[in-house]
Amino acid sequence: MNKLLLTSFAPWLSHHRSNASDDLLGLLPPDDRFNLLRQLPVDTVLARQAVLAAMVQERPAGVVCCGMAEGRSLLTVEAQAREGATCYGTGLDLPKLIAGLTMTAISEDAGQFVCEGLYYGVLEALPRLDWPCFGLFVHVPLLTPDNQAIVLGDFRTILGRLI
Repeated sequence: MNKLLLTSFAPWLSHHRSNASDDLLGLLPPDDRFNLLRQLPVDTVLARQAVLAAMVQERPAGVVCCGMAEGRSLLTVEAQAREGATCYGTGLDLPKLIAGLTMTAISEDAGQFVCEGLYYGVLEALPRLDWPCFGLFVHVPLLTPDNQAIVLGDFRTILGRLI
């Protein structure tokens, strides 16, 4: 069975005690269908290098990169990533992927920062792989006692639909 590679970032601003993306992965129960690559550096070049190396080593069925979106209130799946004039789309049926979820939406704006840079690197690399693999980026809102269970439930449903 092919696994999914799940990634998260380390905290990046001084007022952040943690990164919501890493907090979310930390809430997942152990599952042998997932390989976790947690606490990526908040640096596009270093994050891309780490994820692409893990992809080659692990040959996952899919890569689900997660990043914190402090200003968003919903879990958002990113439809695309841009770098300059070039844009790559995920290729996944996102409306079907999030159908019926209560706290998840589709986004067309991956943020023009490290998150989008990593996502672009993953999507750009996929056609060169010699095995089938998909890419997805999920932005995670700040987790609170009020939203944590719902966000985690939606995320687990998404992962279940991808496997």
